[in-house]
Amino acid sequence: MSITPLMPVYPRCDVRPVRGDNCHLVSEDGRRFLDFASGIAVNLLGHSHPGLIGAIQKQADTLMHVSNLYGSPQGERLAKQLVDATFADTVFFTNSGAEAVETAMKTARAYHQSEGSAEKFEIVTFNMAFHGRTMATISASNQEKMHNGFHPLLPGFRYVEFNDLDAARAAVGPHTAGFLVEPVQGEGGIRVADQAFLKGLRDIADENDLMLILDEVQCGVARTGSMYAYEQFGIEPDILATAKGIGGGFPLGACLATEKAARGMVFGTHGSTYGGNPLAMAAGSAVMDAVTDDAFLGHVREMGQKLRGRLEQFIGNYPELFCEVRGLGLMLGVRMTVESRPFVAHLRDNHGLLTVAAGENVVRILPPLVIEDAHINEFMDKLSAGASDYKP
Repeated sequence: MSITPLMPVYPRCDVRPVRGDNCHLVSEDGRRFLDFASGIAVNLLGHSHPGLIGAIQKQADTLMHVSNLYGSPQGERLAKQLVDATFADTVFFTNSGAEAVETAMKTARAYHQSEGSAEKFEIVTFNMAFHGRTMATISASNQEKMHNGFHPLLPGFRYVEFNDLDAARAAVGPHTAGFLVEPVQGEGGIRVADQAFLKGLRDIADENDLMLILDEVQCGVARTGSMYAYEQFGIEPDILATAKGIGGGFPLGACLATEKAARGMVFGTHGSTYGGNPLAMAAGSAVMDAVTDDAFLGHVREMGQKLRGRLEQFIGNYPELFCEVRGLGLMLGVRMTVESRPFVAHLRDNHGLLTVAAGENVVRILPPLVIEDAHINEFMDKLSAGASDYKP
């Protein structure tokens, strides 16, 4: 047999983590790595947060799974926490970000169906977006590398340039159901939406009774210094997809919606076997208990400002390698003048620093939100050493 037991869809490196220690990972061979990737913005409380671990252990000892045919006190609690902290009136729980985005798109279409406008099914999305790996979410993403091998794609999507409000307005037609956009594109290269762009999308949606759907799977849950990034743009969406950090490492996602937007999501229209299970709800509530705290969010903003300031000062020393710092809060990126993926591997293999490559030759910097000054110092030391001995 030539194929590996694990289906070979990931280019797995030689780092094999077996233990986590706050902001560090320890590999099978004993090597210690500073984790400024956080499982791609997932482990927002680090790898050994006592509140999260304790909540999961307590719930596992009590009840792990029960069908959604029954009432869910655990789900009701987390849903109330999310509703109280956001624009939303109602929540549907999923197991992943892709499922949350799928639910969001179904919610938008169901709204128009409920209004007698079945012809409104098309969703306008934006170039360089990443919305997941299911058939619907790759169809929503205008990236050929994600499409290869999976044609034909699903119909019902129109792509326009990110941050181009005129193009978005021109894309609206009789079949348009809404917009789907990331306030900060993660995989696309830590590209932050212009405030005027998001405000303009909100206005177009209001003028045409369209749904504004935000994909905050990567940028949500305190990552940018506010509970959700939309708060920093002076708008509110109709529907929002969240995941990654919401479970702190436990598989969990959610679709949040206003009462109006969820009008078509009635009995029998959607479901999930595992979505909203008690174990996931316990993890999510523990995360919410931690992050919906003014002091916690203030800490994220403070650390984000410090880290960004250090990075902006640092890149001036290496103009042949770096040209720009991007992002919000602790969702940062450094754009390189050369390909970023080999440099990310160099930092990992030679300096014990974990980061993530992204589009436009960006090095994504996504540390746990609990980092302290000492972690920033360690990060900058490793980054500086890596830049000093890197040979592109």
